[in-house]
Amino acid sequence: MAASLEDLFGHEHPGEPDESAGERRRAMVFAAHPDDADFGAAGAAALLARAGWEVRYVVVTDGSKGSDDLTMTPERLVATRQEEQRTAGALVGVEGVRFLGFTDGELVHSRALLGAIVREIREFQPYAVYTHDPEPVIIRNSFVNHNDHRVTGLATIDAVYPAARDRLNFPEQIADGLRPHKVRELYLWGANEPNFDVDISEIVDLKIATLMAHPSQFPSDDAFIERIRTFWREPDGRYLEQFRRVVMFV
Repeated sequence: MAASLEDLFGHEHPGEPDESAGERRRAMVFAAHPDDADFGAAGAAALLARAGWEVRYVVVTDGSKGSDDLTMTPERLVATRQEEQRTAGALVGVEGVRFLGFTDGELVHSRALLGAIVREIREFQPYAVYTHDPEPVIIRNSFVNHNDHRVTGLATIDAVYPAARDRLNFPEQIADGLRPHKVRELYLWGANEPNFDVDISEIVDLKIATLMAHPSQFPSDDAFIERIRTFWREPDGRYLEQFRRVVMFV
């Protein structure tokens, strides 16, 4: 029997779907590039999967630009990074990984992008959606928030509300048999003002393993592993993923 959210997350845990109202224990993670889902939300995704939720990853771009290897071609890199993401997702226990195939580094907020994300949401009918926080350009005065991250986050939020909800948005999808859908909770990583902590202390090694499943992107030496480990370590010794949580007004 799957563990409860309270058992796995502690006092601060995601909301529970109202199954009597047709809500499902499903979560989607929308990431700009292969490895972004693992960096941003692999811990939360793993805990949800252990609680019996279905979790699906959706990767928006093809990851075709992320390599310093002079011998690498975009075509080979796309195939490599897709396989890496599938491997990482399997470690977490995700239900599947979808790739939307927009060109890495060239993402713009368009009707095509919005429609692609809306289609994924309407098909899977998730209770919760996780994605990039689109607002910061600079995160923690330390990182530039990649343009693809910002566009993915904004388009995902726009898909959650109002586009996936309203039947007159993308009516061709309704004609195809998909139903409008209301996402109940939204979680944004990379936020400068997070309001929700996920304690991943017991599974931080799993989270790191998901990143090491992307050898085209990350070295596997001990110094690098320790450096990224400290990214999630708090002064009290706990390891946290932090999000801006939005409980949607119904």
